[in-house]
Amino acid sequence: MLKTLLALLPCLLLPLAGWGQIQLLANEQSQTVFSGEARSVRASFYNPNDRIAEVSLSTQLYQLSSTTAIPLGKPAFWKKLQVLPGQTVLECNLLTFPSVQGETHFLVQWVDGQNKVLGNTQIMVYPTNLLKALNPLAGDKPLGVFDPQNRIKITLKALSIEMEDLEDRGIENFSGKLALIAPGSAAEQSPEYRAGKIALLAKSGVAVVWIQRPHGPKPELEPAVYPVRIGQGAVTIVQSRAISNFAENPQAQLNLIRAAELALKPDQLTLPLLQP
Repeated sequence: MLKTLLALLPCLLLPLAGWGQIQLLANEQSQTVFSGEARSVRASFYNPNDRIAEVSLSTQLYQLSSTTAIPLGKPAFWKKLQVLPGQTVLECNLLTFPSVQGETHFLVQWVDGQNKVLGNTQIMVYPTNLLKALNPLAGDKPLGVFDPQNRIKITLKALSIEMEDLEDRGIENFSGKLALIAPGSAAEQSPEYRAGKIALLAKSGVAVVWIQRPHGPKPELEPAVYPVRIGQGAVTIVQSRAISNFAENPQAQLNLIRAAELALKPDQLTLPLLQP
């Protein structure tokens, strides 16, 4: 039903739509943000004309369900935008999204000074405690975390997620169910040495998520996230690009959760859209 509603949105939400002088370029994928204040929403505007275009832009926020689009408040003035002839500009607007309990669809409507709708931007909003999903995955023992640069630990601590710092205990001595291993500094132990410890950990039955930084200037050929069985356990390799801007990016946190699920059950992967 939601897909049907999204398909009908140009009819439901654009009664006065007109392209005007400036066009909002369509984005095929929804943007992801956490609920709360000052969340960045991106939009690209294009001036197809041979003269400078200037427009006063406002935004109207809608919360979507499977059958309805509910307006939240009134349209709010954003800024006066000036675009040169033939130019495309990428803009970021800071918006406030209400608290949500789970993944929730929103829509930002961009309106000009004549109340004409330039277009819509789809937004997926997530609760700020998304990483709490790691607790049941770790079972009745703390989550093992090796993160010398504190890129993940700070976020986990803020959510009061119980964890064991493997910098103190040592990777090879962890006896829990799930471990997250992040890169350290270049001066630390070689990746080969750490790989040996991780392999021993997985062979003992521990599920491991191993985050890796790029190995060189060449493009990575491997998937961003993929599991590898080792002995009784498995290691999910996660390229660092898959969890960039970790604290502020819901998609990065979802990628980490999915990586943990695959480390615990590496056979979960199936052909897309194939029914079991």
